[in-house]
Amino acid sequence: MTEAILKRYKVWDAPTRIFHWVNFTTVLLLLLVGFLMLFKKDLGITGLEAKIAIKEIHVLIGYVFVLNLMIRLAWGFMGNRFARWSTLLPGKDFATSLFSYINSIRNGNPQQFLGHNPMGRLAVIALLLLLITQATTGLIRAGTDIYYPPFGSIFAAQVAAEGVDPATIKPYDKTGTDAAAYKELKAFKGIYGDIHIYAAYALLALIFMHIFAVVRDEITEGGGLVSAMFSGKKVLSKEPEDLNS
Repeated sequence: MTEAILKRYKVWDAPTRIFHWVNFTTVLLLLLVGFLMLFKKDLGITGLEAKIAIKEIHVLIGYVFVLNLMIRLAWGFMGNRFARWSTLLPGKDFATSLFSYINSIRNGNPQQFLGHNPMGRLAVIALLLLLITQATTGLIRAGTDIYYPPFGSIFAAQVAAEGVDPATIKPYDKTGTDAAAYKELKAFKGIYGDIHIYAAYALLALIFMHIFAVVRDEITEGGGLVSAMFSGKKVLSKEPEDLNS
C-alpha cells in the first residue's frame, strides 16, 4: 500500500470564517428564542411585558444576524477566490461537475475540492436563500409587531389615527390607532409571519442535513471541514478537482 501524501491548502479567508461562526451563533439563538415565542403559553409566559421583552431580544439578535449576512453578501464580490459568488454559484459546467462528483462517491473514490464540492455549493445556496428570506421577513415583523427599525416608523404612521403622533403607538395596543388600518396591518403581517415560521423550519431541517453531510465528508473524504472553518486551511490527500479552475 502507498501512503497518502497530505497537502495543506489555504482556502477560507478570515471574513468568511467570521461570518460562518457569527451566523451559526445568531441563527441558533434566534431559533431558541423563536421557539420560546411560539410555545410561551405552554411555558407559562402570558404577560404582555414578557411577550414584548422576548420579541425585543429576538429582534436585537436579528439585527446582528442581518448585518452579518449583509457583510457576507458584499464579501462575495470582494473576498478571495473561495468566498466569491463566481466560485459558489453554478456555472455552465456545473452539471458535469455535479454528476462527476456523485459518480466518484458511488465508485468509492470521492473527489476532493478546495472549496465546496458541487453538492455543498447547492446546499450553501439554499441556506443563503433561506437566510435572506428570514432576514427580510424578520425585519418586516420587527416593524409590524413592536415598531422597530427600519420599517417600524412607517407601520406606526400607517395605523395611527388622524391627529395621533405615530411615536406614541405601542406594541400590541390599539390605543390611538385607526381600527381599519390596524386590521389591515394585522392581515399583512400574518402573511410574513407564516413565511418566517415555515422558512425557519426549513432552515432547521437544512442545518441538520448540512451537519450530517459535513460529518459524512469528514469520514469519507477528509479535508478537515470543521477545522478549516477555524484555521482557513484544508488538508487533502489527493489533488483537488478545483485546484486550477
